[in-house]
Amino acid sequence: METRLNQLKSNCIKVALFGPESTGKTTLAQALAKHYNTTWVPEFARTYLEEKWHKSHKICAPEDILPIAIGQLKLENEAVKRANKVLFCDTTILSTQVYSEAYFDGWCDKEVVQANKENQYDLYFLTDIDVPWEKDLLRDRPNQREEMFHKFATALGQRNLTYTLLSGSHEQRMKCAIEKLDELDETHIYAKG
Repeated sequence: METRLNQLKSNCIKVALFGPESTGKTTLAQALAKHYNTTWVPEFARTYLEEKWHKSHKICAPEDILPIAIGQLKLENEAVKRANKVLFCDTTILSTQVYSEAYFDGWCDKEVVQANKENQYDLYFLTDIDVPWEKDLLRDRPNQREEMFHKFATALGQRNLTYTLLSGSHEQRMKCAIEKLDELDETHIYAKG
C-alpha cells in the first residue's frame, strides 16, 4: 500500500467519531477539542463533494472514493502534528468504506479497504441516531437512518473494534465521552510511558 493512506505515528490519543450522517459528529469533535485544548480533523468528503456539486452538479461516484480517503488521511496527518495529547477525528476512512459499500453495491476501492486493516485509533465513539436529522446539500438518507447506523456498528464489530455508543443530548454525549477519554488517558500514559 502506498504511504498516502498511512497514518503518521504519534503518541497522542486518536479518537474516531464514527456514525451515519447527521448524528452530531462535527459538533462533538469541535466541543471535545475545545474541552481538551487540542485540535480536531474535519470531514474531507464534505468539502470535496460540495465543491464537485457546485462545479458540475454531479454526486459522489466510485472514482471519488480514493481521493476522499487520501484527502481525509492528509488532513489527519497534518492535524496530529498540532494536537495536544489527543486528536479528535470527525470521521475516518472506515466511514468512507462504509458509505462506498452502501452506495456502490458493496464495492470499495481496494487501497481504502487495505488501509482500514492497517490504520487504527485508540478510541471509537459511535454516534447514535437519537438526534433530529438535519437536511443539507449532501445528506440524502433520512429514511434509512437505522439501516445506516447498523452498517456503521457492523463495520466496527467485524473488525473487533471496541467502541462507546454516544446517545442522548449533547451534554450527555459530552459527559460520556469525557469520562471514557479520562479513563483511557490514564491507561494510555502507562502504556506509552
